[in-house]
Order: sequence, then structure tokens, then C-alpha cells
Amino acid sequence: MRNDSSGGPIPLAITSLTLLFSSLFGATALATEDASSQDAERVFRFNVSPNGYPPYLITEGDKQSGIMWDVVALIAERLDYRVVAEQVPRKRVDQMLMDGYIDGTTRAKEWTDNPEDFVFTDPVVNVEEVLFIPKHSAFQFEVPEDLLSKTLVTHLGYHYPILEPFFESGDIKRFDVSKDRDMFRYVLHGEDLDAAIADRLVGKWILRNEGLQKEFTTTSTKLSEYGFRLMLRKDWAPFANAFNRELQALQENGRLDEILSNYR
Repeated sequence: MRNDSSGGPIPLAITSLTLLFSSLFGATALATEDASSQDAERVFRFNVSPNGYPPYLITEGDKQSGIMWDVVALIAERLDYRVVAEQVPRKRVDQMLMDGYIDGTTRAKEWTDNPEDFVFTDPVVNVEEVLFIPKHSAFQFEVPEDLLSKTLVTHLGYHYPILEPFFESGDIKRFDVSKDRDMFRYVLHGEDLDAAIADRLVGKWILRNEGLQKEFTTTSTKLSEYGFRLMLRKDWAPFANAFNRELQALQENGRLDEILSNYR
């Protein structure tokens, strides 16, 4: 009888302790899991392309800079993201973005085959195609007809919608060059080459680095103008919205102008 009566409370005590330890362990595990998810680093994998696109994207070894990089890095920091640079060739960008290898890239909507498949931020800066004309030249440009009989140095593979009919008819000739920085030297030293077509900021960046600022003037008339933005997958729409809010703040407080002035 003593064994039966004395043995009864022991299993009950063990069961109580087991429940207590289980509860404590469960609470500790949940707390650890919550802390891990809170401490998980948020990363934005940003395509800077293998050769960059100065002055918008500049790659020097492992160091990144440029207008778009500086803006993205600043806004990402404010949104608690770390930016990781990825170098993806242009022909593979769209598919690798869709596949999730990268999270965003720079792009104008007008340069995208299927813009409806992606989310775009507001423009960070406008890309303006203008003519770079040698200072000794007398001709001026306001309308395409002003370029009749001229030969323009153009980027190989680029299309210039406003001038394509004139190129096709031969009324304006184009001389294709594969590298942006070579275009200006061809104009200066080539035969019968009248001007180069280039993005205003890209051209000024090259001329500054090549010591040719005093050799060219740029036209106020633009051949084209596009908003240069971030292009993201559709599941990054919340990030795009937050990015736009921060971008507006940078525009209003003058910080964006400060960044642009570093590359003009």
C-alpha cells in the first residue's frame, strides 16, 4: 500500500517538469527564430553591367560609383538594404532579372521590349541625346533638315528614331563607332565627319576625362529624351514605391543635384 500511495505523485511531478521545460524551450526557440528573421540582412542585387555606363555607372575594380549607383546606394541605405553589384551582359539582363538572379537594373522604358513585364521607378535623371559639334564648325542644328548632307558619328547598333528616315534615304550619313570615347576623336581627326551623337552627360564625361572639353559645343536641341530609371521585377513593386518616395525627398532637399554635379 505504501509503494502505491507514495509512488503516485512522482509521475505527476515529472510530467509537470516536462511540460515546464517544453514550454521554456519552445519560447526560447520562437524568440531565437524571431531574432534571426529580424536580423536577416536585406540585399538588393543591382546590375552595373561588365563595363559600366559612365557617368551613370562606373566600375573600377571592386569599387562602384556613378550617378545611378550613388542614388541607389543612398536610397537603399535609407530603406535598410545593402546593395550588391552584379555584372550582367546586356543581352542577358532581362532574363536574369526575371529569373531572380538580380533584383534591378538601370533602364529607360522606351529601351525595353516588354516594359509591361517589369516595374519601373520614377526617373532618376533624363538621358538626352544631342549633337557634339567641333567649336570651329559653323553649322547649327534645330531640326533634322539642318543635317541634310552631313555625316554623323554614331554608336554602332544604336537607333535614332527621329533620324532613321534620313539615314535610310541617304540624305544624312552615319559613321558607326563601337566605343563612345572614340566618337569624338573621329569627329576631330576624321575626314568629312561633322558631329557626334551622344548622350549629353556621357559625352561631357568623356570630354572631361580626355581633356577635350574646349574642342566641342553641344546643341540645345535634343534628338531624344528619356527618363533613366530602375527596372525591377513585379514582386519588387513595394520597393519601387518606397524608392520613389525617397527619390522625391532627394530632389526636394537638393541632394540629387549635389550627386549630379559630381559627374558633370
